[in-house]
Amino acid sequence: MSPLATLPPPSVLPTKEAGQRAVSKEVSKAIQAEKRHKQRLLAAWILTAIVVGAFAAYGFNYYILSSSDRPFSPKHALLRPSGPIGINLGLFGVLMFFVIFLYPLRKRWGWLGKQGNSRHWLDFHVILGTAAPLVIALHSSFKFGGIAGMAFWIMTAVTLSGFIGRYLYSQIPRSLNAAELSIKEIQQEEVKLRWEAEEQHDSIGTDLVDLFVLPTPEQVAKSNLFAALGWMMWLDFKRPFQVSLLRLRAGGFGTWIGSVFGILRTHNHHLERAIQNARTQASLSKRLLFLSQTKTVFNLWHVVHRPFSYSFAILAILHIVVVLGMGYR
Repeated sequence: MSPLATLPPPSVLPTKEAGQRAVSKEVSKAIQAEKRHKQRLLAAWILTAIVVGAFAAYGFNYYILSSSDRPFSPKHALLRPSGPIGINLGLFGVLMFFVIFLYPLRKRWGWLGKQGNSRHWLDFHVILGTAAPLVIALHSSFKFGGIAGMAFWIMTAVTLSGFIGRYLYSQIPRSLNAAELSIKEIQQEEVKLRWEAEEQHDSIGTDLVDLFVLPTPEQVAKSNLFAALGWMMWLDFKRPFQVSLLRLRAGGFGTWIGSVFGILRTHNHHLERAIQNARTQASLSKRLLFLSQTKTVFNLWHVVHRPFSYSFAILAILHIVVVLGMGYR
């Protein structure tokens, strides 16, 4: 038998081109999945704003009344906590409360943990955590007393801390599949982007360097955890203003006005590519520089966030039990 007879047919021979096509296909699928997630996320935020805004607008002239004047309002029967709208808002808030706790449960429930992407779950967890206090406030008609009041303020604290937690989570570098990147990979990507940004800086003739001016490792090492957190937030806060100024310098006043004071992208594709590379490089450099502090603060945040969450759950259940057991008028 000829040796060639033992070889697989050409159609199944591995080729470099086939491997590249497979990788490209996987990357494209990941990008499309991320794009769909962002669209769903935007739709969820818009829906939340519309629903909460509609109820708040309808009941505004009732909610601003004093407690003694509310019984005389024609909307009192509907909007009081035990009224048809009030009680249904309360039930909706309880439902949201149960859904919110699916996120921590998925880490312990094997089947649920395999459903979807952890970061995507966290994004919707944040939306529900933001909407729930607003729905509960509408349910209570903005009367925060007793056990329900304690539960509401604890839930508000949990929501505010949740935004900090989501920010910290985003500062820990991760790839598309949410696997943590190694320090070496981050450094390699950071160097590549810095070279590209510097090349485009020379060709554009404007100051891209300001976008990635960072404190030195020695300065970061000397700062405490909370100072490091504040430093990171400040760097992210001022970057859009730096980009706006960069568009003004590079494109002129007319282009700057046309891009809504530098907020939107201009039609100068070369400039926008340079800005995008510089911003990406600056983000990677900052996350790499603060990585150790970010992980420490994130672990500390978990220690604080969880007890508050469980305290709220206990008080909310206690409030429901008291209302069902004693009645509410």
